[in-house]
Amino acid sequence: MGTLRVVLKRLLAALPNLAGVVVITFLLTRALPGDPAAYFAGGAATQEAIDQVRRQLGLDRTLPEQFLLYVGGLLKGDFGLSITTGQPVLQELLSRLPASIEMVLLALALSCAVALPLGVMAASRPGSWIDQLCRVVTTAGVSLPTFFTGLLLSYVFYFLLGWAPAPLGRLDPVFSPPPQVTGLYLVDALLVGDLALWWASLKQLILPVVTMALFVLAPIARMTRASMLQVLSSDFVRTARASGLSTTTVRVRYALRNALLPVVTTLGMVFGFMLGSSVIIEKVFGWPGVGSYAIDALTASDYAPVQGFVLAMGVLFVLLNLLVDVLYTLIDPRISLEH
Repeated sequence: MGTLRVVLKRLLAALPNLAGVVVITFLLTRALPGDPAAYFAGGAATQEAIDQVRRQLGLDRTLPEQFLLYVGGLLKGDFGLSITTGQPVLQELLSRLPASIEMVLLALALSCAVALPLGVMAASRPGSWIDQLCRVVTTAGVSLPTFFTGLLLSYVFYFLLGWAPAPLGRLDPVFSPPPQVTGLYLVDALLVGDLALWWASLKQLILPVVTMALFVLAPIARMTRASMLQVLSSDFVRTARASGLSTTTVRVRYALRNALLPVVTTLGMVFGFMLGSSVIIEKVFGWPGVGSYAIDALTASDYAPVQGFVLAMGVLFVLLNLLVDVLYTLIDPRISLEH
C-alpha cells in the first residue's frame, strides 16, 4: 500500500507538467502557418465558404474561448475531431499507438541485446579490439541519420537483394490484420495461433526495427561501458576478485548490477526519444504509427491531432519516468521511491 500511495502521489505531482504541456501545445499550434479552415474548405472555396467552415470549427472564437472548449473536451475524454480524416483524435491515436509501440519496443530490445554485452566486454578489456569495435559502433550509430539508414537498408535488402518485403506498412496486402486484442500484430497473431501471419508481421518489422536500433544502440553501449569501467575499478570488485570468485560472477553479479542504474536512466531517456522521433522511420517505411499521423496533421495545420499527439507523449513520458523509478528500487533496494 505504501508503494501504491507513492505512485499515486507521483502521478498527481505530474499533473502541473501535463497542464503546461496542454497550454504550450495549444498556443504553438495556433501559431502554425496556414489556415485549417481554408485547407478543409478546398482550394476552390470562396471566402464565404471558408468563413462558414471557420465558424463550424470554432476558429472564429477568441483564443481563451477556444482554450476553454479544448480543456472542457479533454476533461470529458474528447481530444477533438481531425479535420483531415473526420475521425475522433482519441480513437485514431489509440488505433495507431500500438504500431509505434511495437516497433519501438522491439528496437529497444534489439539494441539492448547488442549494446549491453558490447559495453560490458569493452569495459572488461580496455584498448582491445572489442573496445575499438564498441567505439566504431557508437560513433557510426550517432553519425548516420535515421532516414539515411532506413533508405539504405531498404535499397540494399529490398531493391537489390529482394530479401525484405516492400516497406509499405505493417502487413503485406495479401494478409488481413489479426483480430485486435492488444493492437500488437505479433502478439495478436500468436493469440489466434496464425504463425504465417506472425511471420509476415515480423518480416515487415525487421527493417524499421534495425534502423531504429542502430541509432539508439550508441548511447546505451557508451553508457554501459563508462559505468562498467567505473564499477570495475571499485574496491568491492577488487575484493570479490581477491576472494577467488569467477570472472563471470564478478562481472555479472557484482559489477553489472551496480552499473545498471545509469544505464536504466539512459534507457528511459532513449525510449522516450524513440517514441517522439519515430516519425522519420514511420515515413520512410510507410508505418501507420502516431508519428506519421502527427506529421500529416502538422502539414495540414490540423490542430487537434497535433495537440493529442503531444499530450499522449507527455502522459507516456510521465509513466516512463515512474517505471524508471520503480526499476531503481528493484535494482538497488536501498533506493526509496519517497526520494
